[in-house]
Amino acid sequence: MDNFVYHNPVKIVFGRGTIAQLPDLLPAGEKVMVTYGGGSIRRNGVYDQVAAALADRPWCELGGIEPNPRYETCRKAVDFAKTEGAGFLLAVGGGSVLDATKFIAVGMRYPAGRDPWEIMLTADRVADATPLGCVMTLPATGSEMNGNAVITRDATKEKLFFKSAKVMPRFSILDPSTTFSLPPRQTANGVIDAFVHVMEQYLTYPVDAPLQDRQAEAILRTLTEAGPKALAEPENYGARANVMWCATNALNGLIGCGVPADFASHRIGHELTALYELDHARTLAITLPAVMKHLREAKKGKLVQYAERVWDVTEGDDEARADAAVARTEAFFRSLGAGTTLADYDLPREAVGLVADRLEARGQKLSEQLPLGRADVEAILALAAE
Repeated sequence: MDNFVYHNPVKIVFGRGTIAQLPDLLPAGEKVMVTYGGGSIRRNGVYDQVAAALADRPWCELGGIEPNPRYETCRKAVDFAKTEGAGFLLAVGGGSVLDATKFIAVGMRYPAGRDPWEIMLTADRVADATPLGCVMTLPATGSEMNGNAVITRDATKEKLFFKSAKVMPRFSILDPSTTFSLPPRQTANGVIDAFVHVMEQYLTYPVDAPLQDRQAEAILRTLTEAGPKALAEPENYGARANVMWCATNALNGLIGCGVPADFASHRIGHELTALYELDHARTLAITLPAVMKHLREAKKGKLVQYAERVWDVTEGDDEARADAAVARTEAFFRSLGAGTTLADYDLPREAVGLVADRLEARGQKLSEQLPLGRADVEAILALAAE
């Protein structure tokens, strides 16, 4: 097991009716700015619950944050928050709303005359950020318990990420009943996103970390059980609760302690979203199986373990089990209604070269063992095109 430091200060408030606890969680004396997306929180009653909880304190609101949050929207939000004198940000919605709110939090305290987009390009340390919390209504990204955020810039068609402990939420309210009204596509997307987050920290190579392996496998198996049930029974509280908690634990850092990680699927998927506006999770359903195929030999040990422990594949030799691991993963994504090839989404073949060019120009490191280059990205996407 590798050396590691783990610290997570996020307070999780989980369960039905927990939005009512907002008054006890918010700092006294600060004006709150509520951020949200396209208005679903008004239709499902979450907005009314938040408004009732904030009734005795000053607050303002800013809606319209996109599913792939835009830098341009965030910059306008920074100006609005400063004008309103907001001292605390409350994201109400899914991971996109929370990611945007993290960027807004940085922008509000970024040095005058400088563009906060710098943190996406240079990996500069974030010196300060406005404190924030969240009410999570779409489990997927794990952003409610980490310092990560992904932002898209329209002008350059870039989708990049930053991470900083300064933007970890002070608290996150997770009420599974707020997810009952999610459309099937969003429910499925959340399950896929969480599943791939786990796989990218698990499907690497053995480092004698059996606890982390089994924690990861527990999340994966739970998602394979609870995900389809949440789709079939949208108001099944138990299924929704298990999906929500899995999504949080998939990327709160715990299963990544002391083990290598390979975020190639996400890096490639971000480019597909930036270029073609395809749902983030759908890009992952394309890229993860292709990465598994391309790196089959390097990852064979973990592929075999994954096949046995997550999918109960015990027949055949290692070669057969490795093949079964990929096939079962693709079948699971398809059972949730997600395609696993470029053709499933009518993405052009030219996407292969475009994505390879963009990642090469950006110089991003892919994979945990091998220095994957342009030819590897092309090969991965070629497999995804079949």
